[in-house]
Amino acid sequence: MRQRVVITGIGGICGMGTDAASIWEAMRAGRPAIGPIENVELHELKVRIGSQIKALPDHGIDRKQLVSMDRFSLLAVIAAREAMAQAGLQAGQANEWRMGATVGVGVCGWEAIEENYRALLLEGKNRAGIFTVPKVMPGAAAGQVSMALGLRGPVFGVTSACSSANHAFAAAVDQIRLGRADVMLAGGSDAPLVWGVLKAWEALRVLAPETCRPFSADRQGLVLGEGAGMAVLESYEHARARGAEILGEIAGAGLSADASDIVAPTVEGPEAAMRACLADAGLDPEDVDYLNAHGTGTKANDQIETAAIRRVFGEHVSRLSVSSTKSMHAHCLGASGALELIACVMAIREGLVPPTANYREPDPDCDLDVTPNVARERPVRAALSNAFAFGGTNAVLAFTRA
Repeated sequence: MRQRVVITGIGGICGMGTDAASIWEAMRAGRPAIGPIENVELHELKVRIGSQIKALPDHGIDRKQLVSMDRFSLLAVIAAREAMAQAGLQAGQANEWRMGATVGVGVCGWEAIEENYRALLLEGKNRAGIFTVPKVMPGAAAGQVSMALGLRGPVFGVTSACSSANHAFAAAVDQIRLGRADVMLAGGSDAPLVWGVLKAWEALRVLAPETCRPFSADRQGLVLGEGAGMAVLESYEHARARGAEILGEIAGAGLSADASDIVAPTVEGPEAAMRACLADAGLDPEDVDYLNAHGTGTKANDQIETAAIRRVFGEHVSRLSVSSTKSMHAHCLGASGALELIACVMAIREGLVPPTANYREPDPDCDLDVTPNVARERPVRAALSNAFAFGGTNAVLAFTRA
């Protein structure tokens, strides 16, 4: 019998709030955190909206560590410390080698990249910042989390574009089930609200000019946001032995690849990932009450995801509540799945489905119950979280009560 993996702490930071409780409160209220980007020099960008953390909370991170961190690593550490505090865990000599971290990242330390490119190419400086390499590397967030919390077990970064957080959770579950760790801090982080990244996304012509309206017939694209989400995962036996409060269980994961196109999604890949997730969790489609959709707000993604959901859930789709919380926290790339874990865990705990905000017009090609604009009370026995990424990398997680 395989190890059960449970969640004993969650932490988060994004435009909706600087901790998991405030993020969930905003989700419940259907309150989007999308608006003009204020604290970043945007130069000649056309699209100037996003979901931005206006001010960081007091974090007390040692200055020696802080100077070696790009923003995406800082956000990850803030969320990780919150999750560990809720779990009531500390690394010590007796357990530090059995505690690890996996952090998903969709891009990397672009704040440092941009600072250095501008300094070298525009200002004529002759050297880069001394911490540029450790700030930029995609695995930096995982390393910084391990250093901030004293975790000496399996620690590594995970990168698969917008599926990164869900892949990080799946990898962390594997470490526990394989016996390599008793506790894993897992999640995702990204800070893409810098000129170079936004300029690149602008070129793809998928950014919405006003706001994100997933599944609405008048949707115009996605909105980028910054943030991080982290969860403490541990074996059920380990959590029970120390008397921890168990928030939920990761019952299964399903992974697949489209193997088709670098940016255009297929129906078959997401369908396969959802089916694999249900099988891994031992769930039938009828057991699932809530699905947190990838739901980016682009024409193609929402239509194709709807078709995949219909294939998997069949007649049960009429009783399935669906929503896209990206309508509120925007698309935080590698952090999205981690913020959506908060939505799934709390939906199960409170019996409340967060809404798809900004919804205005039904789309016959997105004919799901997308929980428009207002949260809905209903029992949630199991929830699925979809993450589908450029490169055709798909990762779906199933959550249940423990």
